[in-house]
Amino acid sequence: MSDGEILYSSDGSGKNIAKKNKKKESFPEINPKETILKLRIEKKGRGGKSVTVIFEIPNNPPYFKKLLKELKASCGTGGTQKDSQLEIQGDYREKVRDLLTKKGFTVKG
Repeated sequence: MSDGEILYSSDGSGKNIAKKNKKKESFPEINPKETILKLRIEKKGRGGKSVTVIFEIPNNPPYFKKLLKELKASCGTGGTQKDSQLEIQGDYREKVRDLLTKKGFTVKG
């Protein structure tokens, strides 16, 4: 048996005996008071539909995944996280700006 393999019991119960070793990547802590987020609207290449984009975000995918979930719920729309930006479907600049400001971020754009 090598490290990191998943093993199951042979009694038919299907219980996991050993779990795969996962290395957690560490990311820098996000302090909203020291973080500047930039906001813009994009339409080009999207079939004329507006998308609110938060760009040049710091590298901390787990933190911004949670933030994206809150933004989508607040706006009642979909969105995605791509590279160093968050995309919210539709023109929600004011809602997004208000929510980010309440969380302590400085918002430009």
